[in-house]
Amino acid sequence: GGQRPAPAAPPGQPQGERLQLLLRRSQEAKNCAYCPYSRFPVGAALLTASGEIFSGCNVENACYSLGVCAERTAIQKAISEGHTSFRAMAITSDIGDSFIVPCGACRQVMREFGTDWDIYLTKADGTYIVKRLEELLPLSFGPEDLKK
Repeated sequence: GGQRPAPAAPPGQPQGERLQLLLRRSQEAKNCAYCPYSRFPVGAALLTASGEIFSGCNVENACYSLGVCAERTAIQKAISEGHTSFRAMAITSDIGDSFIVPCGACRQVMREFGTDWDIYLTKADGTYIVKRLEELLPLSFGPEDLKK
């Protein structure tokens, strides 16, 4: 018989070199942060279902409310390139004694694209913990709720 195609990469957590690349890309993005007011650089790297990585950093503005977080920057870059299915995101900052967490607004924007994907929360030394988006935003409201 003919050969079967290799199975697609399983959904869920990236492994090994792919995970290290995702973490590294979030660190590289952090170095591009524009944060003259808070001096709190954040980087994010988003892994799409097709295996591409989109990174983002926080971009502040003198009109403070117009600033945008790293996580939303990465998501908007991915969406603008045609990607709407995500597997994981890594978030990086300079916090040394606790893991960086996304703000509430970012959690809601992430949730727009499902609850079953992984968020890698890091410390400055590169250590991380992994949370499912569902854990970061329980009892959430999403697109399917508009159809009820």
